[in-house]
Amino acid sequence: MTELREHELDPEDLETWTALATLLEWLPTALDANLQRAAGLTHFEYGVLYALATAPDQTLRMSVLAGYARSSLTRLSRAVTRLETRGWVRRAPDPADGRFTLATLTDAGAGVVADASPAHVDLVRRVVLDPLTRAQVRALGEAGRRIADAIAADD
Repeated sequence: MTELREHELDPEDLETWTALATLLEWLPTALDANLQRAAGLTHFEYGVLYALATAPDQTLRMSVLAGYARSSLTRLSRAVTRLETRGWVRRAPDPADGRFTLATLTDAGAGVVADASPAHVDLVRRVVLDPLTRAQVRALGEAGRRIADAIAADD
């Protein structure tokens, strides 16, 4: 057997990494295409709208929303500008502290989330959850949380 060099993955680890890397490439494309067909949204934009839809009073500070989206304020601001232009979100200074900006989901935006969610949930079930056993779904959730925690710790 050939000995691994210091910066190589063993065959099993390489196979796992290749599967994950492929998933990381294919899944965002599938999510974006599905949401574009359903509602003219990217997956990122849907996530922003969904976060607002589930927030108290359908409102969040932009900084909090950026944290939920794991996004820079700049990227989030560009997305919110697009959503604002469509009438789905509105921004206003936070009356409790004018240094912050609030993003609020409009009624039209809530309608977009309601219209887009069935297609999104169907795709998530069909390509992520249904091919797996319940034990695999739990293991995937645990693995995802551990990887996210490692990324957060590395930041």
